[in-house]
This record gives sequence, C-alpha cells and structure tokens, in this order.
Amino acid sequence: MNPQDLIAIDMHTHAEVSCRQEPDPFWTPFEEAAGKYFKTGKRPTIQETIDYYRERRIGFVMFTVDSEFEIGNRRIHNEEIAQAARDNADIMVAFASIDPHKGMLGAREARALIEDGVVRGFKFHPTCQGFYPNDRLAYKLYEVIAEYRLPAIFHTGHSGIGTGMRGGGGLRLKYSQPIHLDDVAVDFPDMTIILAHPSWPWTDEALSIALHKPNVFIDLSGWLPKYFPPQVITYANGPLRRKMLFGSDFPLITPEKWIDQFREAGFKDEVHDLILKQNAMGILGLK
Repeated sequence: MNPQDLIAIDMHTHAEVSCRQEPDPFWTPFEEAAGKYFKTGKRPTIQETIDYYRERRIGFVMFTVDSEFEIGNRRIHNEEIAQAARDNADIMVAFASIDPHKGMLGAREARALIEDGVVRGFKFHPTCQGFYPNDRLAYKLYEVIAEYRLPAIFHTGHSGIGTGMRGGGGLRLKYSQPIHLDDVAVDFPDMTIILAHPSWPWTDEALSIALHKPNVFIDLSGWLPKYFPPQVITYANGPLRRKMLFGSDFPLITPEKWIDQFREAGFKDEVHDLILKQNAMGILGLK
C-alpha cells in the first residue's frame, strides 16, 4: 500500500458476505435489524468491497467479527480475509477476529495468522462476543498480540447490532463500556488499543482513557460526523489530534458520506489529513 496514492485510510470496514461459504441464516435477523437501524440495504461481498474502495482510492482495514460463542452464527474465516489482503495489498489491510472464549486454541490461531505475514491487527466486539475486555479469559490472546506489538480494535459504546430486536437480541451493552479497556491498556502497554466509535453514552470515558494512556486511540466509525458529541471534535482539534482515526463502519456507513460530513463538522483544517490518513499510517507501520 502506497499511502501517497490514497485519499484516506478507513480503519473500520466489515467483511459481511463471504465469497467462499453460504450465509448463515441464523445471522439474518441481526442483519435485518442492523439494516433498519443504519438504513442500509443489501450487503456487498468481500470482493465487491475491495472493488468499491479501489475505485475511490481509499485504503481500508477489513475484518469479520467472530461471535460464535455469544450469538452462535458461523464466522467468516480469517484466512479468507487474509488471502483477500494478500491479493489486494495495494488497497487492503487484514485484521483478524477471534472469540476470546476460544482460550488457548484462539491464541494458537492468532499466532499462526500473524506468522503467516498478512494479518496486521485484531478486532474485538465485547457486546457481540459476550465478555468484558478486562476479563482474564482474553489475556492469553492479548499476550500474543502484544508480543508482536500489533493493534487491536475494540467496539465501544452503543451497539447497532441487536438494536430493536426483542431483548436486544440477547446482547448486553455493559460489555462495551470503555472503562474496562483502561485495565487492558495498563496490563498491555505494548498493544495499541483502538476504541471504536464515539463510545456513546460513555464518550467522556473514551476521551479520558485516550488522553491518559499513550497506547490508546479512537476510531470515529459508526456515526456520521454531524451527530458527534461536541467534545469529540474539541479533543480532536486539540490534545487528541494524533489519537483520532477515520473509520466508516462500511457497509453500514459509506466512506464518502462520512468524509463529506467530516469536512463540514468543525474539525480544523490542520487535523484533516492527520485523522483521514496520517494517524492510521503510524499505527499500521506505513510510510
């Protein structure tokens, strides 16, 4: 990937439709509910997503969410995403997702994926995976990620997945309160931690942790910028200007719509390139 050829780097895109396996019908009600919440339609395949981003000259990080324990749907395998990144390295970076409940087997999978040379980070969704981030059950997995000094993205705040479903689809928002990641930042100072989304209704917690811990960053995905709490923009223009990252949450939000609103949302001109590209380059080790 040559960042000089790119308009931006999107740190938060989802692999929603496999090119290798049939969709799991168990996931359909969650997908339909999220579609109503985000006002989106048919999901693209992994290849369609790659083509979409290449056409727009936007680099992107892609991952699935392994929620086999808590929700019970079959995951898209990390190897498919890794191979897609290997074949499209000019535009795509692969992150893996492993359910922390897989314990040592999950840690073994993480090490194998990293040593294969393509996976550049990891994605966790505490609400969809049913765990507190500071639960020791996840620490064997974190130890592997920290050993290789790779980044990990954690969903924080409200979850569009489960919104509007009976009982929220059985998913609990409490797992995604950002304060639980303060412990992880202390215990794993060599692991870059990215708090995904503005973390509402716990936005101030996320800002405080990112201000306090050098290894904690925030990606601004999942919300259109016109809806950002004002303190997010204030801190992005000031002390957290090198801690904020562009993320869309594609396909639930498109990158061009996010960027258009970002330019009108009150972010200072001098932080635009930092947030859209430069900060991500540092985390991903790009020049």
